[in-house]
Amino acid sequence: MSSCCSPGRPEPTTGGAALPTARAAGPLTGLLDLPGGTFEMGSEDADANPEDLEGPVRPVEVAPFSIGRTTVTTDEFAAFVDATGWVTESERLGWSYVFAGFLPGALRKVSPRVPGTPWWCGVAGATWRAPEGPGSDLSGRGDHPVVHVSFHDAAAYAAWAGARLPTEAEWEYAARGGLEQARYPWGDELTPGGEHRCNIWQGTFPTRNTAEDGYRGTSPVTAFPANGYGLHDAAGNVWEWVDEQWDRPGAPGSRVVRGGSYLCHASYCNRYRVGARSANTPDSASGNQGFRVAADLPAPDLRARR
Repeated sequence: MSSCCSPGRPEPTTGGAALPTARAAGPLTGLLDLPGGTFEMGSEDADANPEDLEGPVRPVEVAPFSIGRTTVTTDEFAAFVDATGWVTESERLGWSYVFAGFLPGALRKVSPRVPGTPWWCGVAGATWRAPEGPGSDLSGRGDHPVVHVSFHDAAAYAAWAGARLPTEAEWEYAARGGLEQARYPWGDELTPGGEHRCNIWQGTFPTRNTAEDGYRGTSPVTAFPANGYGLHDAAGNVWEWVDEQWDRPGAPGSRVVRGGSYLCHASYCNRYRVGARSANTPDSASGNQGFRVAADLPAPDLRARR
């Protein structure tokens, strides 16, 4: 598991509540319709992580589908909660993981650290409404990605919206933006012409973040340019849940996450590469974990072409 992806919950829970039956009024908005087809999935990059099973590179076919231009924002998630009364797993369990550097000294002192990844604190009261725990709120973050959401929370939102979570193949197809085997959604150079194209860590992790890209934590979901298909934040900002079981031994029941986050740095977690992957337990949540939605598209009617 990536160390910039939050650790799993230390104790299993009974899983998410039943999916809400309400649906958002009107059609889904902010989705891109993609034609699908065959693409080269996976990575054999020199920086690939063999334990994450990134490779081998192989042809994969995806059917036509729609996918969110952006990750789901706090405003969008708030509308879901207002309509359904959904209570997230972090709210029910009473805590979630927060990066230690974001916490005031008194709260950091009383929040337990995670062995091996001491930059993560289990913070009582940290939720999507209070991303840094008690005393924090969503002021100025309506267009930032919602965080502290588990896989179950993400699936519930998608069901309410009349959508679903993307498969891993759909996510990677969309994230590549039409580029074949490029390292990033925009090409092979991380900062072409010195321009930052994603929200990741600059400096020395975990002690010094220079925030050269403009952000220490989450950024607005359209702060950086979209890729060739119109997707924003396919690298960095927040990890994204996808509807895929983790296939690595020793992690039963875990779900795949893609895209990396604002805590990723080349020195220890280069998983903001488009072919990179990681995983987490489905009840886990943290201040750098979000999601985007997808939906099916009807297959083309070939009879009309005859």
